[in-house]
Amino acid sequence: MTKKTILITGGAGFIGSHVVRLFVTKYPDYKIVNLDKLTYAGNLQNITDIENAPNYVFEKGDIVDANFVNELFEKYHFDSVIHLAAESHVDRSITNPMEFVMTNIVGTVNLLNTAKNAWKADLNKGFEDKLFYHVSTDEVYGSLHNPEEFFLETTAYDPQSPYSAAKASSDHFVRAYHNTYKMPVVISNCSNNYGENQFPEKLIPLFINNIQTNKALPVYGKGENVRDWLYVQDHARAIDDVFHKGKNGETYNIGGFNEWKNLDLVLLLCKIMDKKLGRPQGTSEKLISYVTDRAGHDLRYAIDAKKIMNELGWQPSLQFEEGLEKTIDWYLSNEKWLNDVTSGEYQKYYEIQYLDN
Repeated sequence: MTKKTILITGGAGFIGSHVVRLFVTKYPDYKIVNLDKLTYAGNLQNITDIENAPNYVFEKGDIVDANFVNELFEKYHFDSVIHLAAESHVDRSITNPMEFVMTNIVGTVNLLNTAKNAWKADLNKGFEDKLFYHVSTDEVYGSLHNPEEFFLETTAYDPQSPYSAAKASSDHFVRAYHNTYKMPVVISNCSNNYGENQFPEKLIPLFINNIQTNKALPVYGKGENVRDWLYVQDHARAIDDVFHKGKNGETYNIGGFNEWKNLDLVLLLCKIMDKKLGRPQGTSEKLISYVTDRAGHDLRYAIDAKKIMNELGWQPSLQFEEGLEKTIDWYLSNEKWLNDVTSGEYQKYYEIQYLDN
């Protein structure tokens, strides 16, 4: 395997930590530099198992800081970028859209500019053996209303929230740098992820935690919104395939062919949790409370992932019920992780590990 030096942004986050772990362990000849700002969603406790690997380096910093990004490229001479760093929670984007504009748009353009300038400055090779991989979301496509329709790579963008609008803009910038400067790029748009280490503001870990502590399970509207769910480790494997086998300039949709109405998902979660906790069936279901629907709440997302399956040979490894049980077991077995996250203690880990030594 040819040695590469890869910058992975957002590598302490939920999806990013699984990607970092996969690349560090699967490709020992690669040097993996994990750049994360360590906001509320970035947690170095997610990757303690690989933090001392000889091919792994962590850098704390902000992609919005162009000077810092430039210095990082000068220090490591990256030949590839896998860009996952983003503000990603829709509710937070409704409250504070400018934060999403800065990180998701300005931060992405900073990375593109720096990569372009650094790679073009290499007069011997230029863009040869270089790649900018932008990891995006299915939310850029808007909402589906026809039950027989799916998001394709060619589906027109129709973002409905500040979060998805910011991600759509960053996608457009990546394509613009490919078209204008001939920068080698790939983009992937993925459906909802679930699994280990997800920050408990998202539906599945939030409800696991609330059921454990007998708190209300707030369901938006009537719970009729539909999402396609994919196990996070399957997403990491897909990113691996797109990075190594994806075609320059192409987009790949990643999904689980696994649609669930929110209410049906919550009912399944309650059923499994009652069984795991030894409670009478129906106990957790009584915690469900219906709350005012989110502003601009998209009705349905559904990915057609045939392209990545047919062209790159990727496919999901788990059925949803199996993946959900596996996820629940992880949260029930990692109570300290969950307590540290919900209390904010996890944010001290960087200081202890990196500043106090």
